[in-house]
Amino acid sequence: MFKCKTVWNKLARARASSTLCLQNARKSALRHGRRLEMVQKYAQMSSGPAGGGGENTLYYVLIGATCLGAGVYAYRTVSEDKERYNERMTEIVSRPKQGPQAAEAVAEVVAESKRKPVAEEPTLTEADVESTESEPIAEAPVTKPIVEEPVTEPTVQASIPEPTVESPIREPVVEASVIEPVAEAPAVTQNEEPLAPVVESETEPTAVIIAEHVPEASSVSESAAVPKAAPAAEPVEPTAAPSDVPEHAPYLLIGGGTASFAAARSIRARDPGARVLIVTEESDLPYMRPPLSKELWFSDDPKAIETLHFKQWNGKERSIYFQPPSFYVSPADLAKVENGGVAVLTGRKVVHMDVRGNKVKLSDGAEISYEKCLIATGGVPRNLQVIERAGEEVMKRTTLFRKIEDFRSLEKISGEVKSIIIIGGGFLGSELACALGRRSTDVGLEVIQMFPEKGNMGKVLPEYLSNWTTEKVRKEGVSVITDAVVKNVTYKNDKLEIKLKDGRLFKTDHIVAAVGLEPSVELAKSAGLEVDSDFGGYRVNAELQACSNIWVAGDAACFYDIKLGRRRVEHHDHAVVSGRLAGENMTGASKPYWHQSMFWSDLGPDVGYEAIGIVDSSLPTVGVFAKATAKDTPKAATEQSGTGIRSESETEAVAGALKAKTTATPPSIQQKEDYGKGVIFYLRDQVVVGIVLWNVFNRMPIARKIIKDGEQHADLNEVAKLFNIHED
Repeated sequence: MFKCKTVWNKLARARASSTLCLQNARKSALRHGRRLEMVQKYAQMSSGPAGGGGENTLYYVLIGATCLGAGVYAYRTVSEDKERYNERMTEIVSRPKQGPQAAEAVAEVVAESKRKPVAEEPTLTEADVESTESEPIAEAPVTKPIVEEPVTEPTVQASIPEPTVESPIREPVVEASVIEPVAEAPAVTQNEEPLAPVVESETEPTAVIIAEHVPEASSVSESAAVPKAAPAAEPVEPTAAPSDVPEHAPYLLIGGGTASFAAARSIRARDPGARVLIVTEESDLPYMRPPLSKELWFSDDPKAIETLHFKQWNGKERSIYFQPPSFYVSPADLAKVENGGVAVLTGRKVVHMDVRGNKVKLSDGAEISYEKCLIATGGVPRNLQVIERAGEEVMKRTTLFRKIEDFRSLEKISGEVKSIIIIGGGFLGSELACALGRRSTDVGLEVIQMFPEKGNMGKVLPEYLSNWTTEKVRKEGVSVITDAVVKNVTYKNDKLEIKLKDGRLFKTDHIVAAVGLEPSVELAKSAGLEVDSDFGGYRVNAELQACSNIWVAGDAACFYDIKLGRRRVEHHDHAVVSGRLAGENMTGASKPYWHQSMFWSDLGPDVGYEAIGIVDSSLPTVGVFAKATAKDTPKAATEQSGTGIRSESETEAVAGALKAKTTATPPSIQQKEDYGKGVIFYLRDQVVVGIVLWNVFNRMPIARKIIKDGEQHADLNEVAKLFNIHED
């Protein structure tokens, strides 16, 4: 601006000189009678007389535009510098640093402040103090102020945005702190500095950086030597893992049932140094479920309910647990043991899965990362809606049978009440009915079994065999009610009243609901896994893989059978087979599901059957029967195999290991009322897709091979010869 004025003054002499030349030229022209063209042209180049003439307008516009542009440029430069300064301050204050790192951050801010010119602070008057108090402090976009550590550089007091009055540069300080945000600046007296409240050390002054301004004041640390961390903007759930929860597990198995244990055993077989962690919601180590509805009910040992040791049909004693506690390592020591091992974390539930981050979150907030994960969560027992709607009194007197505590509870109840009604005619309902019926005469217990089918296991067995089975259950002391559809359940006069749709009414003291299983798929939403809409369960491929690094086995898996298509199976042997296959694939085997699992059911020690494939009574069936002998019972089969869990021994056999004897000539196919033993074939498009071995044991590899071949058979009588059912 000063330069423009100087130029203007210099031009004033030129303007005056040109004006004088123009006047002299006019006089000379009048004397000589002509106009000097050169002088006239020179006069036209002049800006004219001072203070007048429209010829100066362009000049003023140019000068004004130049000044305006310079002003805009200066304003924008200052504004951008202030914004960059505020952003820098915000970034430094929001850094989660401690110790020397915090000191370096403050030193960097101080160095940047020193590079800027700082005007000398004038003496403050009372009016200046009042004006400073009245100006609000802008809110900076910072949510988590931190406490800075001591620094040794000179520091300046600053606020965001730029304070009204700059404070002078102080002497070097030993300690520095950042105060927590406050609602508004307190009153300032003449003896105080016109800034926000400062927490000062007892011995040295401190540098202050105001991080943010919030509606409510936070507590301020009282000593720079022992600063307090600022509170978080939002409550954060605890993520620190308890001491017994490992932070990482190379192989993580969710669920503590048969499938998880089979997978762990398979993983260790292929990778001897593997570290496997099983997380189970139950308080027990992995155990087998079949004895809960079979052998344990026939034990003569009164301590069996506590020890969970049972006698097999052959008299040998066995524990329900797969392995004793000494087999497992402590979860806390899983990462330390030299050769790896299997650890079980009991009483914990996985509530969330982060598939991208390869980690899970437990119900107590702990997190566990993994490399490979197996979901084997099984399922929960279904209940009838009429029972769920009946109220609390009915629910308290209803048992959903699944776990060890369910067995112990029902065993105790059966010795205290006078009547029990079992709703359900499938495997579990029929097994429990026979087990309770056996002891009914000894304790004076009335046992009633009701179901909507025409006979026991009516959805599995052909009608003639289902009717025969129903009579067998009745001989065990059970009142079987067929074609029974429950309409409602009420509690009146200390009794449960069950009313059927056909009007029949039954009273009892306790109800056992055995109406199926609902697969546990709560993790599907957080993990982004697909649930099959037809069969339920997690949808997996033929290798039991749901997505990268995640496999599913057991009751919760809806798998693709390469021979029978999409399926979901709820049996012990399927848990063994699928768990073992999943464990192999987790170690890189990449095997498809080809080994058909089997299932079995025993109606006491004298009648039992084994089945494989798709066993559905709605399919066409062909049965071949023969006269049974003393060897054709579950008890005899147990004595021969040496184990009460027959599938554990037979699944190790190779299909086709047993060969048919062709010397015996079978009689013609008959269906007698006394179905001692036999084979039932289930057909789909003339191909055998399922087989039931009725009181025929240790022949399952042959049945598995027939289904695996998938061939059409013109004469199933010839196929029946493979099972040697006509031997004495």
